[in-house]
Parts: sequence; structure tokens; C-alpha cells
Amino acid sequence: MMSHRKYTLSMIFLIAVFAATLPLGQLNAQEELTADEILKTLTETMNPEQSHGTMTMTIVTSTGQERTFKYETFSKDKGDKSLMKYMEPQRVKGQTILMLNDANDIWTYFPRTKRVRKLATHAKKQKVEGSDFSYEDMGASDAFIEEYNALRLDDENKEGRSCFKIELTRKAESNASYARVMLWIDKENFIPLVVDYYHEDDPQLREKQLVCHDVQLIEGIYTPMDCTMYNKLDNTYTSMKIIEITYQVDLSDDLFTEMGMQR
Repeated sequence: MMSHRKYTLSMIFLIAVFAATLPLGQLNAQEELTADEILKTLTETMNPEQSHGTMTMTIVTSTGQERTFKYETFSKDKGDKSLMKYMEPQRVKGQTILMLNDANDIWTYFPRTKRVRKLATHAKKQKVEGSDFSYEDMGASDAFIEEYNALRLDDENKEGRSCFKIELTRKAESNASYARVMLWIDKENFIPLVVDYYHEDDPQLREKQLVCHDVQLIEGIYTPMDCTMYNKLDNTYTSMKIIEITYQVDLSDDLFTEMGMQR
């Protein structure tokens, strides 16, 4: 029986943490992997079965001012169901965001008014709490496969690691927010270390860049503990850091409902 190794990535997902399995046989045939095969493995890597964690999100403005949020995160069904509940600061404590169906359906709960509000579909492109991550960036999905055509370029070193380099170009019928995406994927563990996002109206204009650091082994899963999104147009950036995370969890479907948001 073929053995397997598990890996994960924290990026363009609500909890910014992902896990997957990579057959060792593929590692021995890396040079023969096509862009689609690499992308498929990456997509699997981006979708853990379940997870529960605590994270911080620090937003740094162009003038150097900082705002930090702390929140609890939950994910189920390989990211199809995602929920984040703010813990700090006090002004947003208890505020909750629920994303279903690959972030195509988004709800927010405000404890002060005790109201649940469903966001419009175009809200996927909006910033989360004014950060450099959009809801679309944080939503786990197979959008890279469905919305883009993939091309494998020459391998490159990135962040001191040997990486696959993949170029994604948006399909004509796609509604994706980016015209083009470049990925540098660690050849050993299939973690995207750097992702460049290009403006939806100009495939040559780099809008944002995601960089992941501090990969740790947690419960047998390699996990980037620090991912930062740099906004190249606004000269701002947002860092998301994992305080703690577990993948050995059994979450109830009731948590990912309007009633579950209010608990």
C-alpha cells in the first residue's frame, strides 16, 4: 500500500489554514507533473476536513498605524463551511462571519443589534474589516481550477525553497476578481509560499502578494503559522498569525447556521 504525507497552507481562506495528502510517488515524478496536476494537489491541500483555531489579524496602514483583531475560527467539510468569531477588540467582540458554498454565501452577525445580515454576492470582493484580505481571498474553494487556466513555468527558488511556478489566467467566462495569478509552490510539501494577484482589469498590474512563513508540524500536518498579504497599490499589508490550531475536532453542522452564529 502506498504511504502518504500530510501538509497544509494558511492562505485566501477564512481561517488561513489548510491540509492535504500527497502520495510519495508523485514526489518522485515531480518533473513530469503538469500544471493541472500540481493545481489539483494544491487545491486538495487548501481544504482540510475540519479545523478549529485561534488567530490574530494585524492591519498596517500606509502611515504605519496598526489595528489588531483576535478571533476564533472553525471550518468543516473541507472549507465549504467556515465561521469566524471575533474575540478582540471589545468593539467587535462576538461579531461573527459565516461563509458557505465556497464563500458564495456570506452572513454577518452583530451582537449589539442581535441581527444577522446576508451580504450580496459581490461582497466577496470586499475587504474583511478593512484588511488586505477580501472574503474571496479567505474562502476555501476550487476556484483556481474552475476559474483559471493553468500553465507550468520553469521551476524557481522562492523564500529559500525549490518551487513549482504556476501561472493562472482567468477564463473568459469567469467572474474571478483577478485577471492573472502567479504561484510559487514548495516542491517538497506543496505549500504555496508566494502568490501574486494581478488586477482584474490589467493582467500586468500586480495588485497584491501573499507570503507565508514559519511552517510548523502540528498533529502530523505542516502548517504555515504566519501569512502576510501585501497590497501593492495601497502600500498597506495585513498579517494573519495562528496562535493555536487543531485538526482533531468534530464540529456540529449546527454551528454553521444563523442560530449557530449567535451562540
